[in-house]
Amino acid sequence: MHRTLVAVHLLLLTSLFACSPPPQAPSEAAFYVYRLDPPSIIQISKAGTPLREIPISDPAGCNLDNLFPPPHGTSIAMEWNCSFGQTVVVLDTETGKFKQAVTDSDSHFLAWAPDGQSLYLKVNTIAHPQVLHLHLNGSREPLPITELTYDLAPDWDGTGFIYSFSRGMGFGSEMDIAGSDGSNVKSLKIDPQFYLSFARWSPDGKQVAYIKTPDSQTPFTVGELWVMSADGSIARKLADADSGHGFAPAWSPNGSRLAFVARDNPQDAAADQSSSALVSNIHLVNVQSGIETPLTKFKLTNVGMPVWSLDGNQLAITLVMNDKMNVVLVDATSGAARQVLAESTCCALWIRK
Repeated sequence: MHRTLVAVHLLLLTSLFACSPPPQAPSEAAFYVYRLDPPSIIQISKAGTPLREIPISDPAGCNLDNLFPPPHGTSIAMEWNCSFGQTVVVLDTETGKFKQAVTDSDSHFLAWAPDGQSLYLKVNTIAHPQVLHLHLNGSREPLPITELTYDLAPDWDGTGFIYSFSRGMGFGSEMDIAGSDGSNVKSLKIDPQFYLSFARWSPDGKQVAYIKTPDSQTPFTVGELWVMSADGSIARKLADADSGHGFAPAWSPNGSRLAFVARDNPQDAAADQSSSALVSNIHLVNVQSGIETPLTKFKLTNVGMPVWSLDGNQLAITLVMNDKMNVVLVDATSGAARQVLAESTCCALWIRK
């Protein structure tokens, strides 16, 4: 019955994405945001004006969760939360065409491969969870890693990946490293008190940043930003960080700094239980010295995961204020911010060929 419902909803999803604009190649460093009403992906010029619009029909019973750019290439992964589960759709920004990643089950985005020609998904989460390596040409390879995997990050050259998994609440989590086909598994970390999540490789592939979230029943709490060597050694805490909301740390393009979401009201018990009570800003930390600096100083707002521009001069974040969501661009040195569009937007990203 579940598979039948999934198939029906996924056919509906495909039909709703039928409309696409004329082909148009993006620039070498194209900047996009998602506009909520009417739903569209908008390409923004360097001057801040709309260049191109790709209209989207929201599938019935679905809400956009996030957009995920590849390290290289012109495709964007879109994850939707639907009544039948999560599903991933891939948008080719050159042609404006949408393609459903998996049509025979639900699917959850884990990561892009470094070449931008394939991605990692967790699929069939209710009946038989599995991690797939899915190529844009349609071929797929199931990976022989545990179905308990919830996080995965390919290394910088595509020879392997780090993945995290948990055996359940109260057991903490583990972090392993494996070859690109899921073989030659080696343990990196075992932590019985924390969930290890959002591993992100440094641009030179020598270090990995990650978030430690306390293994507790508190849904939104204060976690920790850590960095370690690529082999799991020399791990050290860099800063306290917001956790529970799904915000990963972001390396600057030159690898010297990490941007992350920091909670401004860590003592507020209401913010431990409700994301609407969260007050947060973006902080930067120098990876070598450990010096932490607030970048933004918004009042009574919460911010989403930061995304660096390709030149490292600015960051894009989603800002929620007075129940309205907007993408703002922040100067990486001064912290000066400007709103991208007057309409409600989210989920900013840069892509390059």
